[in-house]
Amino acid sequence: MGPSSREQPANIGFLGFGEAARSFAQSLTARQTRIRLFAWDILLDGSGRSAAMREIMAAHEVEMLSGPDSFGNCDLIFSAVTASQCLGAIGSLAPFVRPGQSIIDINSVAPAIKRQAADTIGTYGAAYLDMAVMAPVHPNGHGTAVCVAGPTVGELWPILEDMGFNGQVVGTEAGAATAIKMVRSLFVKGLEAITVEALLAAEASGCFDIILASLAASYPGLGWPTIASYHLDRVISHGKRRSEEMLMSAETLNALGLNGNLARHIAAVHALTHAATAGGANRSLRGLVSLVLAHRLGDASRQISSPFASGSEPDTTEI
Repeated sequence: MGPSSREQPANIGFLGFGEAARSFAQSLTARQTRIRLFAWDILLDGSGRSAAMREIMAAHEVEMLSGPDSFGNCDLIFSAVTASQCLGAIGSLAPFVRPGQSIIDINSVAPAIKRQAADTIGTYGAAYLDMAVMAPVHPNGHGTAVCVAGPTVGELWPILEDMGFNGQVVGTEAGAATAIKMVRSLFVKGLEAITVEALLAAEASGCFDIILASLAASYPGLGWPTIASYHLDRVISHGKRRSEEMLMSAETLNALGLNGNLARHIAAVHALTHAATAGGANRSLRGLVSLVLAHRLGDASRQISSPFASGSEPDTTEI
């Protein structure tokens, strides 16, 4: 399935045109001149942000499509939506795919969801590839390190490598790549969440500077306080998406017979911090921490024990 061996795809589509898709589009067009890029995003569907999305697509030289039913001439289609929308997006696309097309799912979701997505796409005769993006997409775009898996990975990966994709094949079953992402994210997003919570506690306790100095002395290789600013910035900028990803990490852990509560609490930290910092740009590290702290303490419903983004109460089993 998909383009024949080493044949470069002429038309590439993006279902969802957020940060990752935009970065891929920019680097793909910089590297290859013979491809055409197409995209559709739910924000084009009557949203008040429709005009802004149209401008973004035009700036990236991407041709705007009319909906999930309009990817018929695309050789490769990247599904690049938010974690919570993964199956919905795949479901809307699947009835319109055809043999010869390859769907590359880069969404950060639990392995079981990737397997379900693969089954849905396979029902309609297209190929499916599980791709997990393992690092921030800037500045390398589609050259960012990835893991890939799926039944047709042996055929498709050489083509993607020729296009400049960078990574490794980790299995022939959908879900094998995203499993690596979900486990790794538990550590990466967890470290960020620990940093945020420690900074909030330090500010609330009146020992902010002492805590930073102590951490700098104990862990000089991490580069305090620069690492603290970096972690907080990542949570502020991407907290909503990362919160959804960590809920998927929790599902992954639960499916393994482990306890997903830690990942759920990490998800809450990311979501609450992101929500607290709207309009907080250009503040110092301590200024941002103060902003988040005021938001957290100002409303009891914003505590970590509050309902999660999934709408369900947190499991009270001990971590």
